[in-house]
Amino acid sequence: MTQGPVAAYKLRLRRQRLRLRAWRKRGEIMAVSDRTSAIRPDAILCFATVRNEASRLPYWLSHHRKLGVDHFLIVDNESDDDTPDLLGGADDVSLWTTPHSYKAARFGMDWLTLLQMRHAHRHWCLTLDADELWIHPHHTSRDLKALTWELDRRGQDAMGALMLDLYPGGPLDAALYGTGDDPVATLPWFDSGNYVWLRQEKLQNLWVQGGPRARAFFATEPRRAPTLSKLPLVRWNRSYAYVSSTHSILPRDLNLMFDGMAGRYMTGILLHSKFLPEIVQKSAIEKTRGEHFENSALYGRYYDSVAAAPTLWCDRSTRMTGWQQLEGLGLMTRAGWE
Repeated sequence: MTQGPVAAYKLRLRRQRLRLRAWRKRGEIMAVSDRTSAIRPDAILCFATVRNEASRLPYWLSHHRKLGVDHFLIVDNESDDDTPDLLGGADDVSLWTTPHSYKAARFGMDWLTLLQMRHAHRHWCLTLDADELWIHPHHTSRDLKALTWELDRRGQDAMGALMLDLYPGGPLDAALYGTGDDPVATLPWFDSGNYVWLRQEKLQNLWVQGGPRARAFFATEPRRAPTLSKLPLVRWNRSYAYVSSTHSILPRDLNLMFDGMAGRYMTGILLHSKFLPEIVQKSAIEKTRGEHFENSALYGRYYDSVAAAPTLWCDRSTRMTGWQQLEGLGLMTRAGWE
Protein backbone atom coordinates (compact mmCIF):
# COMPACT_ATOMS: atom_id res chain seq x y z
CA MET A 1 0.00 0.00 0.00
CA THR A 2 1.37 3.39 -1.01
CA GLN A 3 2.08 5.68 1.91
CA GLY A 4 1.50 9.44 1.61
CA PRO A 5 4.20 11.92 2.67
CA VAL A 6 2.30 13.12 5.73
CA ALA A 7 1.69 9.57 7.00
CA ALA A 8 5.34 8.68 6.33
CA TYR A 9 6.52 11.72 8.27
CA LYS A 10 4.29 10.85 11.23
CA LEU A 11 5.68 7.31 11.35
CA ARG A 12 9.27 8.58 11.17
CA LEU A 13 8.48 10.93 14.03
CA ARG A 14 6.93 8.08 16.01
CA ARG A 15 10.03 5.96 15.48
CA GLN A 16 12.27 8.81 16.68
CA ARG A 17 10.11 9.24 19.78
CA LEU A 18 10.34 5.53 20.61
CA ARG A 19 14.13 5.67 20.36
CA LEU A 20 14.28 8.87 22.42
CA ARG A 21 12.02 7.29 25.03
CA ALA A 22 14.39 4.31 25.25
CA TRP A 23 17.43 6.58 25.59
CA ARG A 24 15.74 8.41 28.47
CA LYS A 25 15.32 5.06 30.25
CA ARG A 26 19.08 4.40 30.16
CA GLY A 27 19.38 5.05 33.90
CA GLU A 28 16.86 2.29 34.67
CA ILE A 29 19.12 -0.62 33.76
CA MET A 30 22.43 -1.43 35.43
CA ALA A 31 25.05 -3.77 33.98
CA VAL A 32 25.72 -6.92 36.00
CA SER A 33 28.02 -8.65 33.50
CA ASP A 34 28.66 -6.70 30.29
CA ARG A 35 30.51 -8.96 27.85
CA THR A 36 29.46 -7.10 24.70
CA SER A 37 33.10 -6.33 23.82
CA ALA A 38 33.34 -9.99 22.76
CA ILE A 39 30.60 -9.64 20.11
CA ARG A 40 32.01 -10.29 16.64
CA PRO A 41 30.85 -8.32 13.58
CA ASP A 42 29.06 -11.41 12.20
CA ALA A 43 27.53 -12.51 15.52
CA ILE A 44 23.85 -13.43 15.76
CA LEU A 45 22.35 -11.82 18.85
CA CYS A 46 19.37 -12.57 21.05
CA PHE A 47 17.61 -9.97 23.22
CA ALA A 48 15.18 -10.69 26.07
CA THR A 49 13.67 -9.30 29.26
CA VAL A 50 13.11 -11.94 31.95
CA ARG A 51 11.81 -12.35 35.49
CA ASN A 52 11.94 -15.54 37.56
CA GLU A 53 12.61 -17.89 34.64
CA ALA A 54 15.21 -20.18 36.22
CA SER A 55 13.26 -23.31 35.28
CA ARG A 56 12.96 -22.40 31.58
CA LEU A 57 16.29 -20.70 30.90
CA PRO A 58 18.64 -23.73 30.82
CA TYR A 59 16.73 -25.29 27.92
CA TRP A 60 15.98 -21.89 26.30
CA LEU A 61 19.67 -20.99 26.25
CA SER A 62 20.72 -24.44 25.03
CA HIS A 63 18.09 -24.50 22.27
CA HIS A 64 19.10 -21.12 20.85
CA ARG A 65 22.82 -21.80 21.22
CA LYS A 66 22.37 -24.93 19.12
CA LEU A 67 20.51 -22.87 16.53
CA GLY A 68 23.46 -20.48 16.31
CA VAL A 69 22.90 -17.54 18.67
CA ASP A 70 26.36 -16.20 19.53
CA HIS A 71 25.51 -13.76 22.31
CA PHE A 72 22.51 -13.07 24.56
CA LEU A 73 21.73 -9.56 25.85
CA ILE A 74 19.25 -9.91 28.71
CA VAL A 75 17.57 -7.55 31.15
CA ASP A 76 16.53 -9.17 34.42
CA ASN A 77 13.53 -7.47 36.01
CA GLU A 78 14.35 -8.07 39.69
CA SER A 79 14.12 -11.86 39.76
CA ASP A 80 14.13 -13.46 43.20
CA ASP A 81 14.94 -17.00 42.02
CA ASP A 82 18.18 -18.36 40.51
CA THR A 83 17.80 -16.43 37.24
CA PRO A 84 20.53 -13.81 37.95
CA ASP A 85 23.12 -16.42 38.96
CA LEU A 86 22.30 -18.64 36.00
CA LEU A 87 22.67 -15.78 33.50
CA GLY A 88 25.51 -13.93 35.20
CA GLY A 89 27.79 -16.96 35.04
CA ALA A 90 27.37 -17.63 31.30
CA ASP A 91 30.22 -16.45 29.07
CA ASP A 92 27.93 -15.72 26.13
CA VAL A 93 25.43 -13.65 28.15
CA SER A 94 25.56 -9.94 28.89
CA LEU A 95 23.22 -9.18 31.77
CA TRP A 96 21.58 -6.02 33.03
CA THR A 97 19.21 -5.64 35.96
CA THR A 98 16.40 -3.24 36.79
CA PRO A 99 13.92 -2.82 39.64
CA HIS A 100 11.72 -0.53 37.53
CA SER A 101 8.26 -1.20 36.14
CA TYR A 102 8.09 -3.63 33.22
CA LYS A 103 4.75 -2.15 32.18
CA ALA A 104 6.01 1.46 32.32
CA ALA A 105 8.95 0.44 30.10
CA ARG A 106 6.51 -0.61 27.34
CA PHE A 107 6.59 -4.15 28.70
CA GLY A 108 10.38 -4.19 28.60
CA MET A 109 10.75 -2.88 25.05
CA ASP A 110 12.27 0.46 26.14
CA TRP A 111 15.16 -1.37 27.81
CA LEU A 112 15.72 -3.67 24.84
CA THR A 113 15.48 -0.82 22.33
CA LEU A 114 18.26 0.96 24.21
CA LEU A 115 20.47 -2.14 24.06
CA GLN A 116 19.65 -2.64 20.39
CA MET A 117 20.61 0.95 19.63
CA ARG A 118 23.96 0.37 21.33
CA HIS A 119 24.85 -3.17 20.27
CA ALA A 120 22.62 -4.55 17.49
CA HIS A 121 23.47 -2.38 14.47
CA ARG A 122 24.01 -4.55 11.34
CA HIS A 123 23.57 -7.80 13.31
CA TRP A 124 20.87 -10.37 12.76
CA CYS A 125 18.90 -10.31 16.02
CA LEU A 126 16.27 -12.46 17.67
CA THR A 127 14.08 -10.67 20.21
CA LEU A 128 12.27 -13.22 22.36
CA ASP A 129 10.54 -13.93 25.65
CA ALA A 130 11.84 -16.71 27.89
CA ASP A 131 8.75 -18.79 27.12
CA GLU A 132 9.36 -18.65 23.34
CA LEU A 133 11.47 -21.13 21.37
CA TRP A 134 12.31 -20.07 17.82
CA ILE A 135 12.21 -22.67 15.04
CA HIS A 136 12.49 -22.18 11.28
CA PRO A 137 12.23 -24.40 8.19
CA HIS A 138 15.02 -27.00 8.19
CA HIS A 139 16.06 -25.87 11.71
CA THR A 140 17.08 -29.43 12.61
CA SER A 141 19.74 -29.42 9.88
CA ARG A 142 20.34 -25.74 9.02
CA ASP A 143 21.19 -23.25 11.75
CA LEU A 144 20.62 -19.51 12.00
CA LYS A 145 23.83 -18.85 10.07
CA ALA A 146 22.44 -20.77 7.11
CA LEU A 147 19.02 -19.18 7.51
CA THR A 148 20.27 -15.60 7.67
CA TRP A 149 22.62 -16.22 4.74
CA GLU A 150 19.57 -17.26 2.73
CA LEU A 151 17.57 -14.26 3.96
CA ASP A 152 20.42 -11.94 2.96
CA ARG A 153 20.52 -13.56 -0.47
CA ARG A 154 16.79 -12.93 -0.87
CA GLY A 155 16.96 -9.37 0.46
CA GLN A 156 14.56 -10.31 3.28
CA ASP A 157 15.65 -8.18 6.25
CA ALA A 158 13.05 -9.53 8.69
CA MET A 159 11.31 -12.83 9.30
CA GLY A 160 7.96 -13.21 10.98
CA ALA A 161 6.61 -16.03 13.09
CA LEU A 162 3.34 -17.31 14.48
CA MET A 163 3.45 -17.67 18.26
CA LEU A 164 2.03 -21.16 18.69
CA ASP A 165 0.53 -21.81 22.13
CA LEU A 166 1.42 -25.30 23.39
CA TYR A 167 -0.47 -27.09 26.14
CA PRO A 168 -0.68 -30.43 27.98
CA GLY A 169 -3.26 -33.14 27.53
CA GLY A 170 -4.84 -32.59 30.95
CA PRO A 171 -5.20 -29.88 33.61
CA LEU A 172 -2.49 -27.22 33.50
CA ASP A 173 -1.20 -28.06 36.96
CA ALA A 174 -0.99 -31.83 36.34
CA ALA A 175 1.81 -31.86 33.77
CA LEU A 176 5.34 -32.82 34.86
CA TYR A 177 8.22 -30.45 34.13
CA GLY A 178 11.71 -30.22 35.60
CA THR A 179 14.33 -27.50 35.25
CA GLY A 180 16.10 -27.88 31.93
CA ASP A 181 13.47 -30.15 30.36
CA ASP A 182 12.24 -29.60 26.82
CA PRO A 183 8.91 -27.76 27.21
CA VAL A 184 7.52 -29.40 24.06
CA ALA A 185 7.74 -32.81 25.77
CA THR A 186 5.52 -31.46 28.56
CA LEU A 187 3.28 -29.43 26.26
CA PRO A 188 2.93 -31.51 23.06
CA TRP A 189 -0.50 -30.25 21.93
CA PHE A 190 -1.57 -27.19 19.88
CA ASP A 191 -4.52 -25.81 17.91
CA SER A 192 -3.93 -26.24 14.20
CA GLY A 193 -6.74 -24.42 12.47
CA ASN A 194 -8.65 -21.75 14.38
CA TYR A 195 -6.65 -18.64 13.38
CA VAL A 196 -7.69 -15.32 11.89
CA TRP A 197 -5.07 -13.49 9.79
CA LEU A 198 -5.55 -9.77 9.08
CA ARG A 199 -3.32 -6.99 7.78
CA GLN A 200 -3.38 -3.83 9.93
CA GLU A 201 -3.71 -0.72 7.79
CA LYS A 202 -1.60 1.79 9.72
CA LEU A 203 1.63 -0.17 10.20
CA GLN A 204 0.89 -2.91 7.65
CA ASN A 205 1.71 -5.54 10.28
CA LEU A 206 0.06 -8.95 10.15
CA TRP A 207 -2.37 -9.44 13.05
CA VAL A 208 -3.18 -13.03 14.00
CA GLN A 209 -5.51 -14.24 16.73
CA GLY A 210 -6.82 -17.65 17.71
CA GLY A 211 -5.44 -20.76 19.34
CA PRO A 212 -6.35 -22.19 22.73
CA ARG A 213 -6.36 -18.86 24.58
CA ALA A 214 -8.93 -17.36 22.20
CA ARG A 215 -10.96 -20.57 22.35
CA ALA A 216 -10.88 -21.11 26.12
CA PHE A 217 -10.62 -17.64 27.64
CA PHE A 218 -11.91 -15.11 25.08
CA ALA A 219 -14.71 -16.98 23.34
CA THR A 220 -17.21 -14.17 24.05
CA GLU A 221 -14.73 -11.41 23.16
CA PRO A 222 -12.50 -12.86 20.42
CA ARG A 223 -11.14 -9.48 19.37
CA ARG A 224 -9.62 -9.18 22.86
CA ALA A 225 -7.63 -12.39 22.49
CA PRO A 226 -3.82 -12.14 22.53
CA THR A 227 -1.99 -11.27 19.32
CA LEU A 228 -0.02 -14.25 18.02
CA SER A 229 1.93 -12.67 15.14
CA LYS A 230 5.49 -11.48 15.76
CA LEU A 231 8.52 -10.27 13.81
CA PRO A 232 11.30 -11.57 16.07
CA LEU A 233 14.19 -12.01 13.59
CA VAL A 234 15.54 -8.77 12.08
CA ARG A 235 18.77 -7.61 10.51
CA TRP A 236 18.98 -4.67 12.85
CA ASN A 237 19.70 -1.03 12.17
CA ARG A 238 20.16 1.39 15.06
CA SER A 239 17.36 3.54 13.64
CA TYR A 240 14.74 0.76 14.03
CA ALA A 241 12.27 0.41 16.89
CA TYR A 242 9.65 -2.14 17.83
CA VAL A 243 6.25 -0.55 18.39
CA SER A 244 4.23 -3.11 20.34
CA SER A 245 6.34 -5.93 21.76
CA THR A 246 7.65 -7.62 18.60
CA HIS A 247 4.20 -7.57 16.98
CA SER A 248 5.10 -4.57 14.83
CA ILE A 249 8.17 -2.53 13.96
CA LEU A 250 9.18 0.75 12.35
CA PRO A 251 10.03 1.39 9.56
CA ARG A 252 6.78 -0.22 8.57
CA ASP A 253 8.03 -1.84 5.33
CA LEU A 254 9.67 -4.50 7.51
CA ASN A 255 6.20 -5.60 8.66
CA LEU A 256 5.32 -6.55 5.08
CA MET A 257 8.00 -9.26 5.23
CA PHE A 258 5.62 -11.35 7.33
CA ASP A 259 2.86 -12.36 4.94
CA GLY A 260 1.71 -15.54 6.69
CA MET A 261 -0.07 -18.02 4.45
CA ALA A 262 0.59 -15.94 1.32
CA GLY A 263 3.96 -17.68 1.16
CA ARG A 264 6.07 -15.04 -0.55
CA TYR A 265 8.39 -14.67 2.47
CA MET A 266 9.87 -17.40 4.63
CA THR A 267 8.32 -17.59 8.11
CA GLY A 268 9.07 -19.33 11.38
CA ILE A 269 7.31 -20.43 14.55
CA LEU A 270 7.66 -19.37 18.17
CA LEU A 271 6.83 -22.43 20.27
CA HIS A 272 5.10 -20.79 23.23
CA SER A 273 5.53 -22.63 26.53
CA LYS A 274 3.38 -20.30 28.63
CA PHE A 275 1.28 -23.19 29.93
CA LEU A 276 3.90 -25.10 31.89
CA PRO A 277 2.47 -26.12 35.30
CA GLU A 278 4.06 -23.11 37.05
CA ILE A 279 1.57 -20.88 35.18
CA VAL A 280 -1.11 -21.70 37.75
CA GLN A 281 0.83 -20.14 40.63
CA LYS A 282 2.35 -17.39 38.49
CA SER A 283 -1.07 -16.24 37.28
CA ALA A 284 -2.13 -15.29 40.79
CA ILE A 285 1.16 -13.43 41.30
CA GLU A 286 1.00 -11.57 37.99
CA LYS A 287 -2.62 -10.58 38.55
CA THR A 288 -1.54 -8.86 41.77
CA ARG A 289 1.53 -7.24 40.18
CA GLY A 290 -0.45 -5.97 37.18
CA GLU A 291 2.70 -5.64 35.09
CA HIS A 292 1.66 -7.68 32.04
CA PHE A 293 -1.58 -6.12 30.84
CA GLU A 294 -3.34 -2.83 30.16
CA ASN A 295 -7.00 -3.82 30.62
CA SER A 296 -7.06 -4.84 34.28
CA ALA A 297 -10.69 -6.02 34.33
CA LEU A 298 -10.39 -8.18 31.22
CA TYR A 299 -7.04 -9.74 32.07
CA GLY A 300 -7.92 -10.09 35.73
CA ARG A 301 -10.61 -12.54 34.63
CA TYR A 302 -8.13 -14.23 32.33
CA TYR A 303 -5.61 -14.78 35.14
CA ASP A 304 -8.38 -16.12 37.38
CA SER A 305 -9.33 -18.62 34.68
CA VAL A 306 -5.73 -19.80 34.23
CA ALA A 307 -5.21 -20.06 37.99
CA ALA A 308 -8.12 -22.54 38.08
CA ALA A 309 -5.89 -24.98 36.09
CA PRO A 310 -8.29 -25.74 33.23
CA THR A 311 -7.81 -28.42 30.59
CA LEU A 312 -7.12 -26.79 27.21
CA TRP A 313 -7.02 -30.07 25.30
CA CYS A 314 -10.07 -30.81 23.15
CA ASP A 315 -10.95 -33.34 20.46
CA ARG A 316 -9.60 -30.98 17.78
CA SER A 317 -6.17 -30.66 19.40
CA THR A 318 -3.12 -31.68 17.35
CA ARG A 319 0.03 -33.34 18.66
CA MET A 320 3.34 -31.74 17.67
CA THR A 321 5.60 -33.81 15.41
CA GLY A 322 7.95 -31.31 13.76
CA TRP A 323 8.41 -28.32 11.49
CA GLN A 324 7.31 -30.20 8.38
CA GLN A 325 3.95 -30.79 10.05
CA LEU A 326 3.62 -27.07 10.83
CA GLU A 327 4.46 -26.19 7.24
CA GLY A 328 1.91 -28.68 5.97
CA LEU A 329 -0.75 -27.03 8.15
CA GLY A 330 0.09 -23.61 6.68
CA LEU A 331 1.42 -22.24 9.97
CA MET A 332 4.94 -21.64 8.60
CA THR A 333 6.52 -21.59 5.17
CA ARG A 334 9.96 -22.08 3.67
CA ALA A 335 8.91 -20.13 0.54
CA GLY A 336 10.97 -22.28 -1.80
CA TRP A 337 14.00 -22.86 0.46
CA GLU A 338 14.60 -26.46 -0.51
